[in-house]
Amino acid sequence: MNLQLEFEWGKLKNRLQEQFGANPEMEAILFLIGVREFGKIKSVYTKEEKIDLMHIATCKVLSYSGFYSLDGKDAEGWPHWELIQNLPPLNLKEQEILIKAHVIHYFKTEVLF
Repeated sequence: MNLQLEFEWGKLKNRLQEQFGANPEMEAILFLIGVREFGKIKSVYTKEEKIDLMHIATCKVLSYSGFYSLDGKDAEGWPHWELIQNLPPLNLKEQEILIKAHVIHYFKTEVLF
């Protein structure tokens, strides 16, 4: 894997650990992005809502490469994304690299980490 990507990923995880007090895994980071994009913090989310929030995050970060486009928000404020182009066939490692790179970009451009 790209050493620069791994360095940036470690830096991001350390920053999030400092802020939240736990070493976040990918699912937790995507959940955090999803909550931020949803814009409403609740004390408890259902399992379905957690999955929806991670989906929102995945669509958001992959929108940087043109895979998704924001279609709008529903009456409850949930963002809805439109698939613009299919992702290329990737193995699990390649998927991980793609998502990590996009998550890093998200924090650098949206959160200004």
